[in-house]
Amino acid sequence: MATTREIERNWTKEQMESDSVSKKEIAAFLQEHGKKSFLKAHKLQGQLKNVTKTAKKDHLIESYEELFATKAFKVEGEEEEDDVQTVTKATEKMTVSGDAKKAEEKAEPPKYHMKVLKKGDKINIPRKGDTVAVWYTGKLQDGTVFDSNVVTGRKAKSAQPLRFKVGLGKVIRGWDEALLTMSSGEKVELTIEPEWAYGRKGNPDGGVPPNATLIFEMELANMM
Repeated sequence: MATTREIERNWTKEQMESDSVSKKEIAAFLQEHGKKSFLKAHKLQGQLKNVTKTAKKDHLIESYEELFATKAFKVEGEEEEDDVQTVTKATEKMTVSGDAKKAEEKAEPPKYHMKVLKKGDKINIPRKGDTVAVWYTGKLQDGTVFDSNVVTGRKAKSAQPLRFKVGLGKVIRGWDEALLTMSSGEKVELTIEPEWAYGRKGNPDGGVPPNATLIFEMELANMM
């Protein structure tokens, strides 16, 4: 709770007008005991050395006299309350800034293009963290197949789709983002830009060169 302190005069007007009391002493007293609103109104805020340098002694003496006449003394707890308000405003600003940044991230245009080859059930749509099962064939732009789990012939019956938890970075971002928009049974041709694929480094061990745009034919077989 804020309480007003009893402040006693240090000097008489005559003492302040003499050379026995310096400008710096008067300015320091005013800054120590005056309310912020009082200091602001009398232009006494800021570093003590700057106030001492710019303020005339007559002005400091008049401010001193007015301080006692109006009892515009600093209230205990006032500084703390002001600091809390300042911190709160700063925190609100940071929160707004953080929300704006998140909004910008969410507004980032997708780095892929998806062409539907077969419609899904439009009911079972995976959410982040769901386990999905995917059939896929990956190609480079020149048609070179670099990876596939689609099996034909006698081994087709024993083949298994790729299973993983979607949206958690287990696969390239283009897959994560696209699969979260698909429904069970849907088959698409997915073209992914390098930024959401393997980027500048590529995946040499997997046959993907640097800065490669990838084309996948993929099917969301099921989810759980």
